Amino acid sequence: MSALAAVSVVGAGNMGGAMVERLREGGWPVTVCDIDSGRQQQASAAGAALAGTPLAAARALGANGALILVVVDALQCDEVLWGEGGAAPALQAGQAVLLCPTIAPEDVERMAARLAGQGVDCIDAPMSGGPQRARDGRMSLMVAAPGPVLARHAGLLAALSDNVLRVGERVGDGARTKLVNNLLAGINLVGAAEVLAMAERMGLDLSTTLDVIERSSGQSWIGLDRMRRAVAGDFAPRAHLTLLEKDTRLAVAAGRSVGFEGPLGAHAARVFVDAHEAGMAGLDDAALFELLRQTPPRP
Repeated sequence: MSALAAVSVVGAGNMGGAMVERLREGGWPVTVCDIDSGRQQQASAAGAALAGTPLAAARALGANGALILVVVDALQCDEVLWGEGGAAPALQAGQAVLLCPTIAPEDVERMAARLAGQGVDCIDAPMSGGPQRARDGRMSLMVAAPGPVLARHAGLLAALSDNVLRVGERVGDGARTKLVNNLLAGINLVGAAEVLAMAERMGLDLSTTLDVIERSSGQSWIGLDRMRRAVAGDFAPRAHLTLLEKDTRLAVAAGRSVGFEGPLGAHAARVFVDAHEAGMAGLDDAALFELLRQTPPRP
């Protein structure tokens, strides 16, 4: 794919906005559609053109162009593609849709089949790593699509990340891989919040405890990243708690669909639900520490 092929991004939030900046820095022509006017302004400041609807964003694409969806869930993907003012009617054969949110594999397969009916390729492309890594081109991009499709859009994928992980040719396997990864992330985060709450109850210095964990067998990237913020009382939502709530729920459901349920996943998913019900939905997922430190003492 030519480095000058047009790209449209629907959803310019933390991750989508970082991707827009990354692409613009590389000289890619980008059109952005987001319902948040502030996000639109940020995209414009980065040099992106603006579209008022996903349909208008799709119309900005040329041959071999790609529409990147960086929204929250399958419902939003369906709305962007086939809702009022949706992009699908303007998409043409040879163009591609990159599905970047964490959604159920069956939803990816359904959307891909529907797009294929009009000759539009679908790249199952969930991402991981956070906004700064997306901005730097270092996020993990888990892609699944037939080889020729990935080859046609290899330039775009390389521009988005130097860590493109090809997980298979079956659309849906990107989503499956992402759910496996995010379930482990959720388990690790719940575990980190639990042991830090226990350390606090024991009277340990929390920063020192994290220093030890960082250099020892209990280390996990997400645990350290979030618990450092928690110790500082910083719960500004870089990664909303509701995202891992959704992802762990989807992961447990995906496991059950193939007859598997381990001892930890459902329990971790429940902790995210508990935090949501405790009023923490608008906070960063580091807020799990606040939930678990409130656990009443047992006799």
